[in-house]
Amino acid sequence: MAQAVAEDLLQPCELQDDSSSLGSDSELSGPGPYRQADRYGFIGGSSAEPGPGQPPADLICQREMKWVEMTSHWDKTISRRYKKVKMQCRKGIPSALRARCWPLLCGARVCQMNNPKTYEELAKAPGDPQWMETIGRDLHRQFPLHEMFVSPQGHGQQGLLEVLKAYTLYRPEQGYCQAQGPVAAVLLMHLLPEEAFWCLVQICEVYLPGYYGPHMEAVRLDAEVFTALLRRLLPRVHKHLQQVGVGPLLYLPEWFLCVFARSLPFPIVLRVWDAFLSEGVKVLFRVGLTLVRLALGTSEQRQACPGLLETLGALRAVPPTQLQEEGFMSQVHSVALSEQDLQREIRTQLAQLPASPSGPPPRPQARLPGAQAIFEAQQLAGAQASTRSTKPQVPSIIVQPPEEPAPPKPQRKPQTRGKTFHGLLTRARGAPIQGPPRSHRGSTSFLDTRF
Repeated sequence: MAQAVAEDLLQPCELQDDSSSLGSDSELSGPGPYRQADRYGFIGGSSAEPGPGQPPADLICQREMKWVEMTSHWDKTISRRYKKVKMQCRKGIPSALRARCWPLLCGARVCQMNNPKTYEELAKAPGDPQWMETIGRDLHRQFPLHEMFVSPQGHGQQGLLEVLKAYTLYRPEQGYCQAQGPVAAVLLMHLLPEEAFWCLVQICEVYLPGYYGPHMEAVRLDAEVFTALLRRLLPRVHKHLQQVGVGPLLYLPEWFLCVFARSLPFPIVLRVWDAFLSEGVKVLFRVGLTLVRLALGTSEQRQACPGLLETLGALRAVPPTQLQEEGFMSQVHSVALSEQDLQREIRTQLAQLPASPSGPPPRPQARLPGAQAIFEAQQLAGAQASTRSTKPQVPSIIVQPPEEPAPPKPQRKPQTRGKTFHGLLTRARGAPIQGPPRSHRGSTSFLDTRF
């Protein structure tokens, strides 16, 4: 029966040519024995050394060089070779290069370049006292066992306070949501505060718009979509959840709002984020469906959860043996859910969703499906802005009717009274004509005759 349920959910994976990680859980940079934190910074963590079956160091270096080459010509790579980018993200981005790759994938690097002084001004500005008090109470709850966030005066908690405050000033109509804390903390583990801020902006406004606002209208829509996908892909599990009264809003918001940062082992969290920033929200649906199947996929598992509390406990505590990095991510990428399937289901549920009197309707069209769509949208916006700023002034052409020719003026006869033709010739042609010497001075010539 378990095999039948798995076949309902899984399809042949199109990217199984190399399922090994590119370093997220296989870096050979573990801390020395004098440190009590693992290689991810968690004190007392169990990821201090690479697990069995991980690629050798030379293969890790080779894959790192691939990412260096792709990110060196990012515009060309993301526009012409996105399939390769998606495949490499599914394998996992090397830990040493996440700080370089995440801002490029989500479009935060372009936002930062277009707004060079914005974060500096927001960081220096005083925050809203209401939000500052709420953020301050939540700082110590974000990964308290991570060495960055242990001390209240450390750079981790102070950077987290700065990033979250900057977002409340950047989007005052949305303010602060508690689920933004874990998301910003994961970003700060890899990025500088300014880069983490712009990545947070992109996640809140491009990947998951409507999730962190005061009404969370998109969460309600995605819960209905997830229920419909369960009904189609895991009908036995869906029936069990209905019988015990476990709706998606009891477990799904914690998964999606925090991007699984609080629900999975940290090596898997990083792998999920790599794929999520590359392919968009459909990765979250695939991870959620995989967790539900692993927790309740067999009849024995469902029989062990006769009530609501037992079922919720099973969903929140999947056995660690089923959460091995490579095996889990292979199952995630094999879930039979394409972008077209997801968009079709969203449209269906949006048409059936009753209007909420307390908030605006969801706007799923504002959500972009991954890194390539974000890149194309930013390119288009940049081209439009450049066109507006450099648009030449086209001279206006005014067409006027031809003027009517003026009637010819009557020619007046020259006034010759009291004048001689000799004088007219002198004024018209210059010096008077010099003729031969007159032989008879006393006689009057023709030119001297007066009228």
